[in-house]
Amino acid sequence: MSHTNNHIDYVEFTAADLGAVKAFYEKAFGWEFEIWGDEYISFKSAGLEGGFLRAETPSAAGALIILYADDLEKSEKNVVDAGGEIIAHHEFPGGRRFHFRDPGGNILGVWTLVD
Repeated sequence: MSHTNNHIDYVEFTAADLGAVKAFYEKAFGWEFEIWGDEYISFKSAGLEGGFLRAETPSAAGALIILYADDLEKSEKNVVDAGGEIIAHHEFPGGRRFHFRDPGGNILGVWTLVD
């Protein structure tokens, strides 16, 4: 992997249950993981590499990460089927998105273009 100075290169989240978070993202989005012991897992095949650090309380100060989906409804179904909780829906000029809470308590969004 190449790295570019001053560009987003990695995203890190926290989760109390790394196994639950890993299973969720594998099922919902097909991400691939590498286990780095009991305290950390990293992911790839997500458009941006990152990881999860084991922590009892999720970081409330983290940035909202937004994923892209060609089929928003299918993505939302996958999130729910994997154990995520949908917490909001938004429409905006040119697109739509939803926000969800994962099993680790992290809040993310998924968006798509609207014709």
